[in-house]
Amino acid sequence: MYDYLIVGSGLFGSIFAYEASKKNLKCLVVEKRSHIGGNCYTQNLEDIHVHKYGAHIFRTSNINIWNYMKQFCEFNHFINSPIANYKGSIYNLPFNMNTFSKLWNIKTPDEAKQIIDKQRAIIKNKPKNLEEQAISLVGTDIYEILIKGYTEKQWGRSCLELPPSIIRRLPVRYIYDNNYFNDPYQGIPKGGYTRIFNKMLEKCEVLLNTDFLENRQELKSKAKKIIFTGAIDSYFDYRFGNLEYRSLEFKHKVLNIENFQGVAVVNYTDKETPFTRIIEHKHFEFLTCSKSVISEEYPLEWHKGMEPYYPINDEKNQVLYQKYQELAKQEKNIYFGGRLGEYKYYDMQDVINSALEFCKKELKD
Repeated sequence: MYDYLIVGSGLFGSIFAYEASKKNLKCLVVEKRSHIGGNCYTQNLEDIHVHKYGAHIFRTSNINIWNYMKQFCEFNHFINSPIANYKGSIYNLPFNMNTFSKLWNIKTPDEAKQIIDKQRAIIKNKPKNLEEQAISLVGTDIYEILIKGYTEKQWGRSCLELPPSIIRRLPVRYIYDNNYFNDPYQGIPKGGYTRIFNKMLEKCEVLLNTDFLENRQELKSKAKKIIFTGAIDSYFDYRFGNLEYRSLEFKHKVLNIENFQGVAVVNYTDKETPFTRIIEHKHFEFLTCSKSVISEEYPLEWHKGMEPYYPINDEKNQVLYQKYQELAKQEKNIYFGGRLGEYKYYDMQDVINSALEFCKKELKD
Protein backbone atom coordinates (compact mmCIF):
# COMPACT_ATOMS: atom_id res chain seq x y z
CA MET A 1 0.00 0.00 0.00
CA TYR A 2 1.35 3.42 -1.01
CA ASP A 3 0.70 6.64 0.82
CA TYR A 4 0.28 8.52 -2.47
CA LEU A 5 -0.44 7.61 -6.05
CA ILE A 6 0.79 10.48 -8.23
CA VAL A 7 -0.61 10.63 -11.75
CA GLY A 8 1.86 12.42 -14.02
CA SER A 9 5.59 13.01 -13.65
CA GLY A 10 5.74 16.68 -14.67
CA LEU A 11 6.78 19.47 -12.33
CA PHE A 12 3.75 19.44 -10.04
CA GLY A 13 3.66 15.68 -9.55
CA SER A 14 7.43 15.28 -9.25
CA ILE A 15 7.82 18.09 -6.70
CA PHE A 16 5.07 16.61 -4.59
CA ALA A 17 6.65 13.14 -4.86
CA TYR A 18 10.01 14.55 -3.80
CA GLU A 19 8.60 16.43 -0.80
CA ALA A 20 6.50 13.46 0.29
CA SER A 21 9.43 11.04 0.01
CA LYS A 22 11.51 13.37 2.22
CA LYS A 23 8.96 12.63 4.92
CA ASN A 24 9.37 8.88 4.33
CA LEU A 25 5.98 8.62 2.65
CA LYS A 26 5.73 5.90 0.03
CA CYS A 27 4.87 7.21 -3.46
CA LEU A 28 3.93 5.48 -6.70
CA VAL A 29 4.20 7.70 -9.79
CA VAL A 30 2.34 6.61 -12.94
CA GLU A 31 3.15 8.23 -16.27
CA LYS A 32 1.41 7.46 -19.57
CA ARG A 33 4.39 8.60 -21.63
CA SER A 34 7.56 6.56 -22.06
CA HIS A 35 9.61 9.05 -20.00
CA ILE A 36 9.41 11.22 -16.91
CA GLY A 37 9.44 15.03 -16.83
CA GLY A 38 6.20 15.93 -18.58
CA ASN A 39 6.60 18.71 -21.13
CA CYS A 40 9.94 19.72 -19.57
CA TYR A 41 11.54 16.47 -20.74
CA THR A 42 14.81 16.88 -22.64
CA GLN A 43 16.02 14.17 -25.02
CA ASN A 44 19.67 13.66 -25.90
CA LEU A 45 20.18 13.82 -29.67
CA GLU A 46 23.71 14.17 -31.08
CA ASP A 47 24.88 15.19 -27.57
CA ILE A 48 22.39 18.08 -27.63
CA HIS A 49 19.65 18.29 -25.00
CA VAL A 50 16.53 18.72 -27.11
CA HIS A 51 13.46 20.34 -25.51
CA LYS A 52 11.10 17.80 -27.03
CA TYR A 53 7.90 19.68 -26.18
CA GLY A 54 9.01 23.22 -26.92
CA ALA A 55 11.42 25.73 -25.42
CA HIS A 56 11.51 25.68 -21.62
CA ILE A 57 13.51 28.63 -20.35
CA PHE A 58 13.51 28.79 -16.59
CA ARG A 59 13.01 32.21 -15.07
CA THR A 60 11.57 33.62 -11.87
CA SER A 61 11.53 36.73 -9.72
CA ASN A 62 11.12 34.62 -6.59
CA ILE A 63 14.46 33.86 -4.91
CA ASN A 64 12.88 31.00 -2.95
CA ILE A 65 11.77 29.23 -6.13
CA TRP A 66 15.19 29.84 -7.68
CA ASN A 67 16.99 28.37 -4.67
CA TYR A 68 14.57 25.46 -4.51
CA MET A 69 15.33 24.41 -8.09
CA LYS A 70 19.08 24.90 -7.65
CA GLN A 71 19.19 21.91 -5.30
CA PHE A 72 18.49 19.69 -8.33
CA CYS A 73 20.75 21.28 -10.95
CA GLU A 74 23.20 24.00 -11.83
CA PHE A 75 21.79 26.69 -14.12
CA ASN A 76 23.82 28.27 -16.88
CA HIS A 77 23.64 31.98 -17.76
CA PHE A 78 21.29 31.70 -20.76
CA ILE A 79 19.21 34.84 -21.34
CA ASN A 80 16.25 34.55 -23.69
CA SER A 81 16.73 37.00 -26.59
CA PRO A 82 14.51 35.72 -29.41
CA ILE A 83 14.15 37.37 -32.79
CA ALA A 84 11.23 37.66 -35.18
CA ASN A 85 11.36 36.80 -38.87
CA TYR A 86 8.68 38.66 -40.84
CA LYS A 87 8.87 37.76 -44.53
CA GLY A 88 12.66 37.60 -44.35
CA SER A 89 13.21 40.75 -42.29
CA ILE A 90 14.64 40.27 -38.78
CA TYR A 91 13.45 42.17 -35.71
CA ASN A 92 14.47 41.96 -32.05
CA LEU A 93 12.05 40.84 -29.35
CA PRO A 94 10.61 42.00 -27.07
CA PHE A 95 9.66 45.33 -28.62
CA ASN A 96 12.57 47.64 -27.81
CA MET A 97 14.71 50.35 -29.36
CA ASN A 98 16.46 47.81 -31.62
CA THR A 99 13.02 46.85 -32.97
CA PHE A 100 11.91 50.45 -33.44
CA SER A 101 15.17 51.48 -35.10
CA LYS A 102 14.77 48.68 -37.66
CA LEU A 103 11.08 49.45 -38.25
CA TRP A 104 11.28 53.22 -38.62
CA ASN A 105 14.98 54.07 -39.07
CA ILE A 106 15.00 56.13 -35.87
CA LYS A 107 17.49 56.45 -33.02
CA THR A 108 15.86 57.96 -29.92
CA PRO A 109 13.19 56.82 -27.45
CA ASP A 110 11.29 60.07 -28.00
CA GLU A 111 10.99 59.40 -31.74
CA ALA A 112 9.69 55.87 -31.07
CA LYS A 113 7.22 57.07 -28.46
CA GLN A 114 5.77 59.70 -30.79
CA ILE A 115 5.20 57.15 -33.57
CA ILE A 116 3.59 54.60 -31.25
CA ASP A 117 1.37 57.20 -29.54
CA LYS A 118 0.15 58.50 -32.90
CA GLN A 119 -0.71 54.99 -34.11
CA ARG A 120 -2.35 53.99 -30.82
CA ALA A 121 -4.66 57.00 -30.99
CA ILE A 122 -6.83 55.44 -33.72
CA ILE A 123 -8.48 53.26 -31.05
CA LYS A 124 -10.95 55.68 -29.45
CA ASN A 125 -13.09 53.37 -27.35
CA LYS A 126 -12.58 50.37 -25.09
CA PRO A 127 -11.05 47.57 -27.24
CA LYS A 128 -13.62 44.97 -28.30
CA ASN A 129 -11.19 42.33 -29.56
CA LEU A 130 -7.51 41.37 -29.58
CA GLU A 131 -6.72 43.46 -32.65
CA GLU A 132 -8.03 46.66 -31.08
CA GLN A 133 -6.35 45.82 -27.79
CA ALA A 134 -2.96 45.28 -29.44
CA ILE A 135 -3.17 48.47 -31.50
CA SER A 136 -4.19 50.44 -28.39
CA LEU A 137 -0.99 49.21 -26.71
CA VAL A 138 1.67 49.26 -29.46
CA GLY A 139 0.19 50.84 -32.58
CA THR A 140 -0.51 49.51 -36.06
CA ASP A 141 2.99 48.76 -37.42
CA ILE A 142 4.09 46.51 -34.58
CA TYR A 143 0.68 44.83 -34.56
CA GLU A 144 0.68 44.09 -38.30
CA ILE A 145 4.30 42.92 -38.50
CA LEU A 146 5.00 41.22 -35.18
CA ILE A 147 1.67 40.26 -33.57
CA LYS A 148 -1.17 39.61 -36.02
CA GLY A 149 0.09 36.65 -38.06
CA TYR A 150 1.80 34.92 -35.15
CA THR A 151 -1.26 35.24 -32.91
CA GLU A 152 -3.70 34.04 -35.55
CA LYS A 153 -1.53 30.97 -36.20
CA GLN A 154 -1.18 30.29 -32.48
CA TRP A 155 -4.90 30.46 -31.70
CA GLY A 156 -6.31 29.28 -35.04
CA ARG A 157 -8.70 32.22 -35.41
CA SER A 158 -8.75 35.85 -36.49
CA CYS A 159 -7.58 38.50 -34.04
CA LEU A 160 -11.00 40.10 -34.58
CA GLU A 161 -12.56 36.99 -33.01
CA LEU A 162 -10.16 36.74 -30.05
CA PRO A 163 -10.94 38.49 -26.76
CA PRO A 164 -8.82 41.49 -25.75
CA SER A 165 -8.01 39.77 -22.43
CA ILE A 166 -5.45 37.49 -24.15
CA ILE A 167 -2.99 40.41 -24.26
CA ARG A 168 -3.71 42.61 -21.27
CA ARG A 169 -0.26 44.10 -21.68
CA LEU A 170 2.63 43.98 -24.15
CA PRO A 171 6.22 44.77 -23.20
CA VAL A 172 7.38 48.01 -24.85
CA ARG A 173 10.87 49.08 -23.88
CA TYR A 174 12.36 52.38 -24.90
CA ILE A 175 15.86 51.02 -24.31
CA TYR A 176 18.25 48.89 -26.39
CA ASP A 177 17.68 45.68 -24.40
CA ASN A 178 16.91 42.29 -25.99
CA ASN A 179 16.41 40.39 -22.70
CA TYR A 180 12.91 38.98 -23.17
CA PHE A 181 12.13 38.54 -19.48
CA ASN A 182 12.36 41.01 -16.61
CA ASP A 183 12.98 38.26 -14.04
CA PRO A 184 16.37 38.53 -12.29
CA TYR A 185 16.86 34.74 -12.15
CA GLN A 186 17.13 33.02 -15.53
CA GLY A 187 18.89 30.05 -17.05
CA ILE A 188 18.83 26.56 -18.50
CA PRO A 189 19.78 23.52 -16.38
CA LYS A 190 23.23 22.29 -17.37
CA GLY A 191 22.78 18.82 -18.83
CA GLY A 192 19.07 19.31 -19.53
CA TYR A 193 15.85 19.10 -17.51
CA THR A 194 15.48 15.33 -17.35
CA ARG A 195 18.20 14.92 -14.72
CA ILE A 196 16.16 17.23 -12.42
CA PHE A 197 13.26 14.77 -12.52
CA ASN A 198 15.58 11.81 -12.00
CA LYS A 199 16.68 13.42 -8.72
CA MET A 200 13.15 14.34 -7.66
CA LEU A 201 11.86 10.82 -8.22
CA GLU A 202 14.86 8.74 -7.14
CA LYS A 203 13.12 7.52 -3.95
CA CYS A 204 9.81 6.76 -5.67
CA GLU A 205 8.52 3.86 -7.70
CA VAL A 206 7.72 4.99 -11.24
CA LEU A 207 5.55 3.17 -13.79
CA LEU A 208 5.98 4.44 -17.36
CA ASN A 209 3.65 3.73 -20.30
CA THR A 210 0.81 3.48 -17.80
CA ASP A 211 -2.48 5.27 -18.40
CA PHE A 212 -4.18 5.87 -15.07
CA LEU A 213 -7.62 6.35 -16.64
CA GLU A 214 -7.45 2.95 -18.36
CA ASN A 215 -6.36 1.23 -15.13
CA ARG A 216 -8.26 3.40 -12.69
CA GLN A 217 -9.73 0.86 -10.29
CA GLU A 218 -6.60 -1.24 -9.97
CA LEU A 219 -4.34 1.77 -9.40
CA LYS A 220 -6.70 3.55 -6.99
CA SER A 221 -6.66 0.51 -4.76
CA LYS A 222 -2.89 0.80 -4.33
CA ALA A 223 -2.79 4.11 -2.43
CA LYS A 224 -4.42 6.02 0.38
CA LYS A 225 -4.49 9.29 -1.57
CA ILE A 226 -4.19 10.38 -5.20
CA ILE A 227 -2.54 13.45 -6.73
CA PHE A 228 -3.94 13.84 -10.27
CA THR A 229 -2.10 16.16 -12.67
CA GLY A 230 -3.90 15.17 -15.85
CA ALA A 231 -6.81 17.06 -17.40
CA ILE A 232 -9.50 17.48 -14.77
CA ASP A 233 -12.35 16.86 -17.22
CA SER A 234 -10.80 13.57 -18.35
CA TYR A 235 -10.87 12.29 -14.75
CA PHE A 236 -14.63 12.78 -14.72
CA ASP A 237 -15.08 11.19 -18.16
CA TYR A 238 -16.03 14.56 -19.68
CA ARG A 239 -19.35 14.51 -17.84
CA PHE A 240 -20.19 18.10 -18.76
CA GLY A 241 -18.28 18.15 -22.04
CA ASN A 242 -14.58 18.75 -22.67
CA LEU A 243 -12.55 21.81 -21.79
CA GLU A 244 -10.80 23.38 -24.77
CA TYR A 245 -7.07 23.68 -25.46
CA ARG A 246 -4.66 24.48 -28.24
CA SER A 247 -2.27 21.72 -29.17
CA LEU A 248 1.14 21.64 -30.87
CA GLU A 249 3.11 19.45 -33.25
CA PHE A 250 6.92 19.51 -33.19
CA LYS A 251 9.02 18.48 -36.16
CA HIS A 252 12.56 17.77 -34.96
CA LYS A 253 15.39 17.72 -37.50
CA VAL A 254 19.06 16.82 -37.12
CA LEU A 255 21.19 19.04 -39.37
CA ASN A 256 24.76 18.54 -40.56
CA ILE A 257 25.51 22.17 -39.85
CA GLU A 258 27.21 23.85 -36.93
CA ASN A 259 24.92 26.86 -36.64
CA PHE A 260 21.52 27.10 -38.35
CA GLN A 261 20.01 30.39 -37.15
CA GLY A 262 22.43 31.92 -34.65
CA VAL A 263 19.91 32.12 -31.80
CA ALA A 264 17.83 29.68 -29.75
CA VAL A 265 14.38 30.93 -30.81
CA VAL A 266 13.12 32.59 -33.99
CA ASN A 267 9.43 33.53 -34.20
CA TYR A 268 7.90 33.55 -37.70
CA THR A 269 5.32 36.31 -37.49
CA ASP A 270 3.84 36.25 -41.00
CA LYS A 271 0.68 34.20 -41.41
CA GLU A 272 1.90 32.37 -44.53
CA THR A 273 4.68 30.41 -42.75
CA PRO A 274 2.84 27.40 -41.26
CA PHE A 275 4.90 27.13 -38.07
CA THR A 276 5.14 29.77 -35.35
CA ARG A 277 8.80 29.36 -34.47
CA ILE A 278 12.00 27.39 -34.91
CA ILE A 279 14.05 26.36 -31.88
CA GLU A 280 17.77 25.58 -32.28
CA HIS A 281 18.51 23.69 -29.08
CA LYS A 282 22.31 23.86 -28.94
CA HIS A 283 22.16 27.62 -28.26
CA PHE A 284 20.44 26.98 -24.91
CA GLU A 285 23.71 25.51 -23.65
CA PHE A 286 26.24 27.40 -25.83
CA LEU A 287 27.37 24.20 -27.58
CA THR A 288 29.88 24.23 -30.46
CA CYS A 289 29.43 20.69 -31.81
CA SER A 290 29.45 20.07 -35.56
CA LYS A 291 25.75 19.16 -35.83
CA SER A 292 22.58 20.94 -34.79
CA VAL A 293 19.00 19.98 -33.91
CA ILE A 294 16.11 22.27 -34.76
CA SER A 295 12.40 21.99 -33.96
CA GLU A 296 9.61 23.57 -35.98
CA GLU A 297 6.52 24.31 -33.87
CA TYR A 298 3.09 23.98 -35.51
CA PRO A 299 -0.05 25.06 -33.62
CA LEU A 300 -3.02 22.72 -33.91
CA GLU A 301 -6.69 22.68 -33.03
CA TRP A 302 -7.00 20.30 -30.09
CA HIS A 303 -9.20 17.21 -30.14
CA LYS A 304 -9.58 14.39 -27.62
CA GLY A 305 -6.61 12.05 -27.78
CA MET A 306 -4.16 14.86 -28.63
CA GLU A 307 -1.74 16.45 -26.19
CA PRO A 308 -3.32 19.52 -24.59
CA TYR A 309 -0.87 22.43 -24.26
CA TYR A 310 -2.59 25.79 -23.81
CA PRO A 311 -5.88 26.08 -21.90
CA ILE A 312 -8.32 28.41 -23.62
CA ASN A 313 -9.32 30.34 -20.53
CA ASP A 314 -12.27 32.22 -22.01
CA GLU A 315 -15.55 32.74 -20.18
CA LYS A 316 -17.24 29.63 -21.60
CA ASN A 317 -14.40 27.34 -20.55
CA GLN A 318 -14.04 28.93 -17.11
CA VAL A 319 -17.73 28.26 -16.42
CA LEU A 320 -17.21 24.64 -17.46
CA TYR A 321 -14.08 24.33 -15.34
CA GLN A 322 -15.99 25.56 -12.29
CA LYS A 323 -18.43 22.67 -12.74
CA TYR A 324 -15.56 20.17 -12.73
CA GLN A 325 -13.98 21.91 -9.76
CA GLU A 326 -17.20 21.39 -7.81
CA LEU A 327 -17.07 17.68 -8.65
CA ALA A 328 -13.44 17.58 -7.53
CA LYS A 329 -14.37 19.02 -4.13
CA GLN A 330 -16.73 16.09 -3.59
CA GLU A 331 -13.98 13.51 -4.16
CA LYS A 332 -12.33 12.02 -1.09
CA ASN A 333 -8.54 11.84 -0.93
CA ILE A 334 -8.08 12.95 -4.53
CA TYR A 335 -6.37 16.25 -5.33
CA PHE A 336 -5.91 18.01 -8.68
CA GLY A 337 -2.88 20.10 -9.57
CA GLY A 338 -0.72 21.50 -12.35
CA ARG A 339 -1.58 23.19 -15.63
CA LEU A 340 -4.11 20.53 -16.66
CA GLY A 341 -5.47 19.73 -13.22
CA GLU A 342 -6.07 23.40 -12.44
CA TYR A 343 -6.82 24.42 -16.05
CA LYS A 344 -4.46 27.39 -15.91
CA TYR A 345 -1.89 28.77 -18.30
CA TYR A 346 1.03 28.19 -15.96
CA ASP A 347 4.68 28.90 -16.67
CA MET A 348 7.21 26.68 -14.90
CA GLN A 349 7.64 28.99 -11.93
CA ASP A 350 3.85 29.12 -11.49
CA VAL A 351 3.61 25.31 -11.39
CA ILE A 352 6.47 25.14 -8.89
CA ASN A 353 4.83 27.73 -6.66
CA SER A 354 1.47 25.95 -6.84
CA ALA A 355 3.10 22.60 -6.03
CA LEU A 356 5.04 23.97 -3.04
CA GLU A 357 1.95 25.70 -1.66
CA PHE A 358 0.02 22.45 -1.96
CA CYS A 359 2.85 20.54 -0.25
CA LYS A 360 2.70 22.96 2.68
CA LYS A 361 -0.98 22.20 3.22
CA GLU A 362 -0.98 18.49 2.47
CA LEU A 363 2.33 17.46 4.07
CA LYS A 364 2.24 19.60 7.20
CA ASP A 365 3.40 17.78 10.30
